[in-house]
Amino acid sequence: MTTAESQLRSVIVEKEFPHPPEKVWRALTDSSLIAQWLMRNDFEPVTGHAFTLRADPAPNWNGIIDCEVLEVDPSKTLSYTWGTMGMGSVVTFTLTPTEAGTHVRVEQAGFRPDQEQNYRGAMYGWKSFMGKLENVVAGLA
Repeated sequence: MTTAESQLRSVIVEKEFPHPPEKVWRALTDSSLIAQWLMRNDFEPVTGHAFTLRADPAPNWNGIIDCEVLEVDPSKTLSYTWGTMGMGSVVTFTLTPTEAGTHVRVEQAGFRPDQEQNYRGAMYGWKSFMGKLENVVAGLA
């Protein structure tokens, strides 16, 4: 590992959902459901698929996040880039069945030391997104 790689940080948020992995997976991979808990998008659960996440623009941000699907292992693992590589990071969802439902772990990895504002934003954002995700999953039939 290079010195630069060893300085990279990750945001990790974990939560147990009282729902089976298949139900959580549906909310993670269905574009219309993703729009309810994360952002508008053109996501498809296909390795190599380039997609965008879209939010309302804010000062110094056009509201668009370019992404690419890296890994799809149904009801287990979903991984995609978040932003342009070189400036971006990688988001990985890991679903683990439990007696009560599903342990959901999201990790956004790859924050450099000069990305403190992005790191703090991700820490806040993923906690909020996980709560919204749980609400969307709870509303699924």
